[in-house]
Amino acid sequence: MQVKIRRWLSLLLIVVGLVMGGCGTQQGSSLNSTNPSNAQNSSAPATQASNPKESKLPRLQGKATVVLRVKGSPITIEVDGTNAPITAGNFVDLVQQRVYDGLVFHRVVREPQPFVVQGGDPQGKDPNFPVERLGTGGFVDPQTSQERYIPLEIKPKDSKTPIYSKTLKTAGISVAPVLRHTRGAVAMARSSMPDSASSQFYIALAELQFLDGEYAVFGYVKEGMDVVDKIQQGDRIESAEVTEGLKNLKKS
Repeated sequence: MQVKIRRWLSLLLIVVGLVMGGCGTQQGSSLNSTNPSNAQNSSAPATQASNPKESKLPRLQGKATVVLRVKGSPITIEVDGTNAPITAGNFVDLVQQRVYDGLVFHRVVREPQPFVVQGGDPQGKDPNFPVERLGTGGFVDPQTSQERYIPLEIKPKDSKTPIYSKTLKTAGISVAPVLRHTRGAVAMARSSMPDSASSQFYIALAELQFLDGEYAVFGYVKEGMDVVDKIQQGDRIESAEVTEGLKNLKKS
């Protein structure tokens, strides 16, 4: 009974961390990424996010395979553009632009129980930038000189299209999403603002059912979870490469 109570309290603390936001250290348990004030005050990204069908964001029509290399070992991710076209398209586009090469996994949470490894803050390209300060940066599009934000995109089961800019709870939808937070799920980190995801992503170290419908899953680790399980805070993505499905990436 005491073990169950401790487990429940641990989950509660993680949920509180998600709501309140956290630091960028190994102990932090939020999935915060971009600075909420940036997402709230920037009108251009907000316009894109509120009109995803009219935006010029990249889309993935179908699936693709991305291979990350960490400590010389591959992590193979199947990216699902069928069920998350904008989120998956953004990730594949950033991989193709070599944005993730050299970036740091700045947040690794395994205690009090396995949670996530998180990376993708472009500020980590600078080897002198303190790892503990990472977690607020996003991809600045060189064509616009503005940070690219993507809308929260979650497809409920039995739905033909995703819900945009709302969690399933906010949208009043009680069914589960198609892409769920099973172990090995790859999803976008964001601030409390739903349309604030940019380049930061996380990999679930365990089944995280309480995140379903709240954050946008866009793929799954198919090979290399043993490598993910060994990632430590400060480890870098040596390279990221699209090995299959690049033809499915569509840009306006």
